[in-house]
Amino acid sequence: MITNLFVERNITENPTTQNILKHFKHISPQLIDNFDASWGKRKKPYLHKRTNLSLYLAEKKGKKVKLAPDAYGLKGEPHYYHINSYNCIYECEYCYLQGYFNTPDLVIFVNLEEIIHEMSEVLKQHQSTNVWFHAGEFSDSLALSHLTNELTYYHQFLTENTNAIIELRTKSVNIKPLLKLAPLKNLIISFSLSPSEVAKRTDLKTPSTIARISAIKKLAKLGHPIGIHFDPVIYQDNFAEKYQSLLEQLKEIENSIAYLSLGVVRFTKDSYREVERNYPSSSLHSENFIKSFDNKLRYPRPLRRWMLNTIKDLALRHGFAKEKIYLCME
Repeated sequence: MITNLFVERNITENPTTQNILKHFKHISPQLIDNFDASWGKRKKPYLHKRTNLSLYLAEKKGKKVKLAPDAYGLKGEPHYYHINSYNCIYECEYCYLQGYFNTPDLVIFVNLEEIIHEMSEVLKQHQSTNVWFHAGEFSDSLALSHLTNELTYYHQFLTENTNAIIELRTKSVNIKPLLKLAPLKNLIISFSLSPSEVAKRTDLKTPSTIARISAIKKLAKLGHPIGIHFDPVIYQDNFAEKYQSLLEQLKEIENSIAYLSLGVVRFTKDSYREVERNYPSSSLHSENFIKSFDNKLRYPRPLRRWMLNTIKDLALRHGFAKEKIYLCME
């Protein structure tokens, strides 16, 4: 997918940079001073990622760990997200990144030691509780992990800091890097899942729901804790039956599931405008979205509460503990 490769001059000797470059020997890297002098400075249509996608290797400057929004994870403990990359190789019709950055081009930040150091500084502020760090806010946590080798950095950090929890949010089945690491109870691999028909229609370029569940079962069998996100939930015919079937497919590994989050599809005004432009024939345009409490477009409150409560009731009947289920961004 990558057609151009740009590398900041000051990080050419970085071990992560060197590891990534080994995978792109067919592309001559172009040296630059600062990635943000060119990345996103001119509008690049989102769908250009299909044929013309650039990769930038850069140093993340400024704040690298940020406080997560409300209802981002389980209640009772502080939640942060760390910034290790921008943009995603997948192409989900509802992806908010369409309206967030000015370009689909990828950025991987290679100063992993500094990101880990900032996590350590955050831990010092919360010595009497667990602290969550979420990867995947602006990208997929596993899709390119074989390039970055970042999971080894997280693994060492979590081994030394048992009150830290890292969640890897993903739709990828790129689990080979994880298979090389011993499971840790504070490293949670969480997968976004939708009924197969919905994923096939909206989760473009991603592994199928069946493939994701297969990866989940492999990891669970080895002892890795799993998180499940039914997010975004999109209304469809036979709604309850579809999620009943999805829960049935997870039944054999329920003891490995640390939590289940539920969230309806939602858009900022800018991201929805991009969805209309990029996917004019998408079934999402027939949905009855209205401006919600946070100015995002969502289903009307009675409908989305019914959808979320329907899935929650199904999950409770399947044996999920009530305290392990939370509503995301509600």
